[in-house]
Amino acid sequence: MSSTVNPAPIRHFLKFDDLSKEDILYLLSRARFIKQRFKNYEPHMTLHDRTLAMVFEKASTRTRVSFEAGMYQMGGSVIHLTTNDSQLGRAEPIEDTARVISRMVDLVMIRTFGQERIDLFAKYSRVPVINGLTNEYHPCQILADIFTYNEFRGSIAGKTVAWIGDGNNMAYTWLQAAKLLGFKLHFSSPQGYSLDPELIGDAGDALSVFESPHEACRGAHLVTTDVWTSMGFEDENEARRKAFSDWCVDDEMMALADPEALFMHCLPAHRGEEVTASVIDGPQSVVWDEAENRMHVQKALMEFLLLGKLD
Repeated sequence: MSSTVNPAPIRHFLKFDDLSKEDILYLLSRARFIKQRFKNYEPHMTLHDRTLAMVFEKASTRTRVSFEAGMYQMGGSVIHLTTNDSQLGRAEPIEDTARVISRMVDLVMIRTFGQERIDLFAKYSRVPVINGLTNEYHPCQILADIFTYNEFRGSIAGKTVAWIGDGNNMAYTWLQAAKLLGFKLHFSSPQGYSLDPELIGDAGDALSVFESPHEACRGAHLVTTDVWTSMGFEDENEARRKAFSDWCVDDEMMALADPEALFMHCLPAHRGEEVTASVIDGPQSVVWDEAENRMHVQKALMEFLLLGKLD
């Protein structure tokens, strides 16, 4: 009689809080190790012969380059699919596409519109699924942002993050991270662009909402923002420019923050709109390290979802 081994349950990363605090802290530590090997030109090929499928219903520069370069650096291969290459939810139901693709690859990253699309794909997938961005959440970006803060200032626990701008996928993910890792989120947006109470859930004391962006920045250890018009909302561009005109992160806001405060932006940025050139190109800005770190944390994430925690 042959013995059977029960495979470990499939783990997905669809929202930041899909992982535990312990898991996130492991990923941050592992990413630091992986990045150091990269900087030392030391091979790190733990995903040799593994294949990542990337499905893009929303285009991206940083998401594609960071996942593709990262997978190749770990010895794996990548299949890149766009809406022109795949049948995701068009001629074929999402659940059928998930059943097929997940039989041919080891890992899937999807960048799409509604969260329900990636949730449905993951439900029928035989392999881990990673959220590369949806309308509601952007967990890989926040993982990179927290890793970047740790690099420059140490643990983010107990600190204050000021989000200045739209109540979008970045803001909701920052809130999930704050609740999980024990820091505070100061949120400020124009009226009509705030957070949806249904997506907030029980925020406890992790969230404070401010009418004034200047007050939200007061004492903050990290000030961060995003474009005023996210992908898919281009028809609202002019109205948003007018509504957000007082929410441009400038030197005055940064002066109200903690003297050691950092500035972050997930990019692409529009200088003179959501942030002034003097801030994003200034000494407190770490946006280029933040962009690079997407690759390092995603390498740690892919390794973790496929191989678990390694020594």
